[in-house]
Order: sequence, then C-alpha cells, then structure tokens
Amino acid sequence: MDNKNIPKIIHYCWFSGKEKPNIVKKCIYSWKEKLPNYEIKEWNEDNFDININMFVRQAYNSGKFAFVSDYVRVYVLYKYGGIYLDTDVEVLQSLNKFLEHESFWGFEEKNYIATSTIGARKGNPLIKEFLDTYENKRFVKENGSIDTLTNVSVVSEMIQEYGIKLNGEYQEIEGLCTIYPQTYFSPYDYINCYSKANANSFTTHHFFKSWLPFSDRVKTYLKVYLAKVIGGKNIALLRNRLFTR
Repeated sequence: MDNKNIPKIIHYCWFSGKEKPNIVKKCIYSWKEKLPNYEIKEWNEDNFDININMFVRQAYNSGKFAFVSDYVRVYVLYKYGGIYLDTDVEVLQSLNKFLEHESFWGFEEKNYIATSTIGARKGNPLIKEFLDTYENKRFVKENGSIDTLTNVSVVSEMIQEYGIKLNGEYQEIEGLCTIYPQTYFSPYDYINCYSKANANSFTTHHFFKSWLPFSDRVKTYLKVYLAKVIGGKNIALLRNRLFTR
C-alpha cells in the first residue's frame, strides 16, 4: 500500500482497566474478522499520558473515560494515521476502499458528523484543527460543573467553516476530507431505535452510551425495549404525529 494512504491501523481506547462488556468484545471480534490484515491498537493508561493536558487529566480524574477518548482519538490519528473506532462500533465489511482518502467521516442521526468511525492520514490538517480545539480547554469548569459538550457537536460546527453542509449527503473537499451519508458508518437511528443499514453500510455504531449517567441509560434501555415491541419505525411515526400537530 502507498505510504500516502491511510495506514491499516485500528485505534481504540479502553481506560479504567475494567472488564470489557460483551458488546465491546463482540465489536472487537468483528474488526478482527472483517479487517484481518489490520493492526489493532488499544490505548489505555499504560501507553498514553493521561496528564498530557488539562482536559484529559480532569476527565480521567472525574472517571469520564469517554471524554478522555475524545482527545486520544484525534491525537493518535494525527500522530500515526489510521482508523479510529469506538468500542461499540461493529465492522460489517472491509474498509479498504476508504484508505485512499485524506480523511473519511460519516453523518449520523440528525445530520451531525459522527466521531465513532474516523479514518485519516498521518498529519491530516482537519484532524489537527480538531486536536487544537482541546488546547487550554478545561473539562471541569471554573464553577465546578463539567463540560459535557460532545465532540460530535464540536466537529460538526467546525467542519461547516470549510463549506461542508450538514445535509446528510456525500461531500468531498480535496486534500482534506470525504464525508459519507449516514448509512455508511452510523446507520442506527438512536432516536427511534432501529437500523437503516443496507448494502452500503460498512460499520454500525450501537450507541452503548457508557458515558451517560445510569438514569439516562435506563431510559435508553426502556426505549430499546419499546422499539422491539412496537418497532422503531412505529416510534418514529408516533413521534412525527405528536410533534407535527
């Protein structure tokens, strides 16, 4: 493979040292199965400096490991290149066709830019700008509250400055990035709890949401159960009827 391509490295984060839940084990197995020639690199307390900056240190000390990974993913992609996957991302088919891009991203529900699957060449300028948003950023604010602004919101706002429209459609900026429709990397509708996956789906994000408070996760589990009973598409229809009156 040409050195200018995205390298065949899968990066993921697992901080805290806790046992990986079954959904994570299932997803990692799918990486090994669908991407047999890729190096899989786990980033954790043993090989990443959690004191690298204030944001990471404060997030780690607060036990908010998902926010630690927000920084780590862009750091390792900028430094090494490769593909970052959230631990609840399942690979459905080979990602080789995307390795020629400068960087690749996809939309998720509501036409936000997903950060659960990101591919980039080493030194990609868009990744660098994303990385720089953490410079001098605090996770614990001056008033003691925590900054729960998601990296999805940050990159979705940032990328519009380059002319990308948050419309869910394929877009490309030469030398910078390629953005794919939702069905490619994040086909799961987490609002209504059903999958939009099709033949053009390469990964799917299960939205395990380990970073949410327990009460919010319980609400999510109840919604998933309801979707299984009446169907996610029926939830979407009901929601549309309620909010369009």
